Amino acid sequence: MTTATTEAARAFKGTSTAGRSEAELQQLVRHAGAELELAPAEVIIEWAVATFGARFAITSSMGDAVLAHVAGRVAPGVDVVFLDTGYHFAETIGTRDAVAATLPVNLINITPVQTVAEQDAAYGKDLFDRDPDLCCALRKVKPLQDALESYDAWATGLRRDETHNRVIAPVIGWDEKKRKVKVSPLARWTGEEVDRYIAENNVLVNPLQYDGYPSIGCWPCTRRVAPGEDPRSGRWAGTGKTECGIHQ
Repeated sequence: MTTATTEAARAFKGTSTAGRSEAELQQLVRHAGAELELAPAEVIIEWAVATFGARFAITSSMGDAVLAHVAGRVAPGVDVVFLDTGYHFAETIGTRDAVAATLPVNLINITPVQTVAEQDAAYGKDLFDRDPDLCCALRKVKPLQDALESYDAWATGLRRDETHNRVIAPVIGWDEKKRKVKVSPLARWTGEEVDRYIAENNVLVNPLQYDGYPSIGCWPCTRRVAPGEDPRSGRWAGTGKTECGIHQ
């Protein structure tokens, strides 16, 4: 990280969220969001760690390890939360394990309350096919919400160029549903910038990215995408569904 980057991050050092109300946190979000809108991803993460300390975590779906790699460089030991839905591709689980083994981060694996078999018994087999919104709510949204209870803020790999709904994703925002600060250090990155960072830093990438899966979710609801197609068109194809609910 450059000297300029470090100095920019120091401007936010010493800020504490201990005992602050939601109104005060939202004021912090408005101030920091304006100040950090054009900041490098490293500075954004440094600000979050300096502000929230151990009550800040990274989340990763393991499509690649870019966000975990950036975070590990500036905040070694940072928590990286991975949501194991029980429906992941083997390649995704392998990427998770490789991140845990090779990066200086604390990988935390979380799972839904019910196993897939238990969910099948309670709701019927293949709920993802009959009611994908409910399946996502049970296996993604609720488990992540529960896991984030011990944090005041978390970072996602959300990028504005991925879908129309994400164009307005702020670098530092407030999640009304979770009542927490949501940090998107890569929000302004383009696909080309992601690819360049991966190449320059030899970052781990889920092998499915090279097999026609530019956006990787649970295997029952993810298909290959033809060249030239919207990268996220393979998610919940034919259902009209575009998000799992975590970012809504």
